[in-house]
Amino acid sequence: MKYLAIALIAGLAACSESTPPPKPAAPPAPPQAAGPIAKAPEVKPESPKPDPNKELARRVKQALEGDGKVQAAAIDVTAQEGRVSLWGTAASAAERNRAGQIASKVEGVASVDNQLKVVKGS
Repeated sequence: MKYLAIALIAGLAACSESTPPPKPAAPPAPPQAAGPIAKAPEVKPESPKPDPNKELARRVKQALEGDGKVQAAAIDVTAQEGRVSLWGTAASAAERNRAGQIASKVEGVASVDNQLKVVKGS
């Protein structure tokens, strides 16, 4: 019985608290490059390109406004692939024809559709 008591005490001692197991080591830090960290270049969106038809119409309108014999305020200009249309009114047939001639001389104009109406006093 004595041996039984010693075995029992030895077994209890083995089951008693002991030091906790060691914690696992922290994962290694990722390697760092020497020097400053390079950033990816910023990608900026392209600014929209101007509509070539609107640009042509704008240039024709400027040419009309630059002529003292044409009332450009009464004329609207549209353009489509080099074909320019003039809309609105002119005070005389001479002013109507002059507006068409001015428009035809602007770089990029292939043809002019002169839809100006002659209205006396316009």
